[in-house]
Amino acid sequence: MDGERVEIDGGIMEGGGQILRVSTALSCLLGLPLRVRRIRAGRSQPGLRPQHLSGLEMIRDLCEGKLEGGEIGSTEIIFTPGKIKGGTHIADTKTAGSVCLLMQVAMPCVLFAASPSELHLKGGTNAEMAPQIDYTVMVFKPIVEKFNFTFNCDIKKRGYYPQGGGEVVVQMSPVKELSPINLTERGTVTKIYGRAFVAGALPIKLAKDMAAAAVRCIRKEIRDLYINIQSVREPDNHAVGTGSGIIIVAETSTGCLLAGSSLGKRGKNPDKVGIEAAEILLKNLKHGGTVDDSLQDQLIIFMALAKGVSRVKSGPITLHTETAIHFAEQLTKAKFTVTKSEEEDPSKDTYIIECQGMGMINSNF
Repeated sequence: MDGERVEIDGGIMEGGGQILRVSTALSCLLGLPLRVRRIRAGRSQPGLRPQHLSGLEMIRDLCEGKLEGGEIGSTEIIFTPGKIKGGTHIADTKTAGSVCLLMQVAMPCVLFAASPSELHLKGGTNAEMAPQIDYTVMVFKPIVEKFNFTFNCDIKKRGYYPQGGGEVVVQMSPVKELSPINLTERGTVTKIYGRAFVAGALPIKLAKDMAAAAVRCIRKEIRDLYINIQSVREPDNHAVGTGSGIIIVAETSTGCLLAGSSLGKRGKNPDKVGIEAAEILLKNLKHGGTVDDSLQDQLIIFMALAKGVSRVKSGPITLHTETAIHFAEQLTKAKFTVTKSEEEDPSKDTYIIECQGMGMINSNF
């Protein structure tokens, strides 16, 4: 068995937790034993952090596998997968580590399980350096379901930095195989909507200020669309700690969803938070792609697993996306090509990510 183990260098390219997520999910799906060295070598605190470890432990339990080197700070793990089963699984980062990143590692696996799964993911729902749970529900979910599966995501409790304490329950049924996607037509922006929130000790005025600043910023570029950003105060029994933030989504005539988001923190002016989110959204609209920077890399693993050719038009390729492609190709038989899009408008910096998927089949069907 030892000779067949795949060696992964966790310090190259993006050099972070994403290498771990992509490679362990694929290891679990393909039944490939794996050694990952130099884990998160590119980060200021290298090695496993609580959220990476809880993700690994969940994957281990999902497939009744074996994990060696699974402790905080560890820079090398050996993972030997077993058979993926459904059922209820809990992952708790016990910190503000992102529940959305836990979802990223588990979701591809449970799609090919023997029976339906329920994942209880605990940690931060709106964390820095990760998609917010609102992004997952408003943007990621409707787009990723184009691969021909559905999931339910119930936000039980929201949790913020530094203590976390949020909980999300994800329910999914397995599929036989994934269909390829074709997201190459942007269309025109038809709607802009969003959500500005405060929780804990913060007044609703803060949410209203974020929303108003965001609307003013977008208005400078897009004048003729009604912009509907709701200001909400999270109910106390549904939120742990104090937090604030905003997400703004643009929907297009072809069903594309692109977003910009930002989180508030102590000492940060709410106007600045709103403007930051608006500027990210405008930047994502400017490049002419069908997906935004945050979704780009999250689609790679599904494109690799799908049966047939998937095509996605994107803006400039992020390092996260290049990393996901590198490891997807290393571990599966999927083949990716990235080409500059032949646009009528040469000022647009757009690319076509094409993938001949491996056509993963769920043997339980």
